[in-house]
Amino acid sequence: MSTTSTKSNTYTTFAGTEKIASGTLVLAAVAAHEAHRSKRDKVLVFNDKTGAVVDVDLAGDASDVAARIEVEYASCSDHVAAPAASPPKRGRGRPRLGVVAREVTLLPEQWAWLAGRSRSASATLRLLVQREMRANRDKDAERAATNRAYAFLTAVAGDLPGFEEASRALFGGDRDALNRHMDDWPHDIRVYTTSLLATD
Repeated sequence: MSTTSTKSNTYTTFAGTEKIASGTLVLAAVAAHEAHRSKRDKVLVFNDKTGAVVDVDLAGDASDVAARIEVEYASCSDHVAAPAASPPKRGRGRPRLGVVAREVTLLPEQWAWLAGRSRSASATLRLLVQREMRANRDKDAERAATNRAYAFLTAVAGDLPGFEEASRALFGGDRDALNRHMDDWPHDIRVYTTSLLATD
């Protein structure tokens, strides 16, 4: 199972082409367990944040499924250090920025340019990255939404008519064409794909 928090994400369960549950991972997994026991079509649980299939162990009864998820979540959280009982006293100077130190490799002329800035090299790089993040926020959100929708569609719609054409429209950013190619697809697949493409 992914180590992404099961508390903050939402998940959706499909049995074949039908959406049967949406909510917490426990809720989605228990619904998958019941559908699996009923020998329904291929049952898959999707992470709504990524569109990816979540590997859920459906062995045992519903309580076993739920318990395993809670144990997995707890084990993923064990390595997170608990906050200090009281924050250490801080002397004068700049507040901590929560920065993470990692190696950066630049060309000599780029280091020379950084050395000539009024700010430190680290502060200048942070500013440049922040500007780039702001400038590309919408594009990054669109790219993430496209990848999210494609991950889902490859899992459930690969055999549906027009899948290749729909994929080209998806990556081409042509939502009208995408909707046309999905027009004869099962309702729940179309609706969930549209929700995955939302960037709000």
